[in-house]
Amino acid sequence: MPIATAMAGVNMRLNAGGIREMHWHLTAEWGYTIAGSCRVNAVDQLGRNYLADVYPGDLWYFPKGIPHSIQGLNDTADGCEFLLVLDDGTFSEDSTFLLTDWMAHVPKEVLAKNFRVNTSAFDHIPDRQLWMLPSVVPTQNVAEANPVSPAGIAPLPFTFAASKAPATNTTGGTVKIVDSRTFNISQTIALGEVTVVPGGIRELHWHPTQPEWSYFLEGNARVTVFASSGNARTFDYQAGDVGYVPPSFGHYVENIGNTTLKYLEIFKTDVYEDISLNQWLALTPPDMVKAHLQLSDETISQLQKVKPVIVGPGEW
Repeated sequence: MPIATAMAGVNMRLNAGGIREMHWHLTAEWGYTIAGSCRVNAVDQLGRNYLADVYPGDLWYFPKGIPHSIQGLNDTADGCEFLLVLDDGTFSEDSTFLLTDWMAHVPKEVLAKNFRVNTSAFDHIPDRQLWMLPSVVPTQNVAEANPVSPAGIAPLPFTFAASKAPATNTTGGTVKIVDSRTFNISQTIALGEVTVVPGGIRELHWHPTQPEWSYFLEGNARVTVFASSGNARTFDYQAGDVGYVPPSFGHYVENIGNTTLKYLEIFKTDVYEDISLNQWLALTPPDMVKAHLQLSDETISQLQKVKPVIVGPGEW
């Protein structure tokens, strides 16, 4: 997706017990749990550790360089599926720093000296990266399984139970915003989780400074993007599709299916921002709006000074 220069995405699944190998990145990693449950762990640069279980709709965020891993659980399903977003559009899995890959490229004598054990302790380490590996499902809960660190637990949680956070209800669906104001450690990724009822639309709007990287979870959508100078294009999406809207490009998202549309609006920023066309017009002097659009006084009186966000179907 050449246009997506700000962010990259990965859809990944782990069987119950399966592990995404211990690793770290040059970029920050933001995760959204799509199905099932998984256990994530991390250790920060001060030796403070963190362990947590996440469920559908929950998030995690690991700043760049922070080592972490992910393991599938079986308390709600056989493993898990999740979406990863990296805050660099040029991200490649080939540039991930993997534990086994590094250990395989260090002489055993150096490993022995580093860990203060005999070289024979490393006779059976893998000779290449594992990337993913099978294992048993943890039987201990988080409190029991997390080693006690002399430095304590990481002060800012690396996960956020967004599934339990309240959504804002509108006439046409719901919206849930999660950014650094609520998920404090997430300094480079902000989220809008949106649902739209059949026939409803995510209102005409734009995002002033950041591109929108969209992931469609459920239903069918139609998006028209306005790029100025008479240039506009319309795209249809279904579950599993990815969309990308450059900064300040006007657009809307319409539910063209018979079931609820659910999708994610993801941004490389610390604070979610959007500008509503409806609100902009409502808060502009009426004569100015009328001069541009030749709207009647009655129509202008119906403009919304509070963002509608999602508009339900109907006739007016």
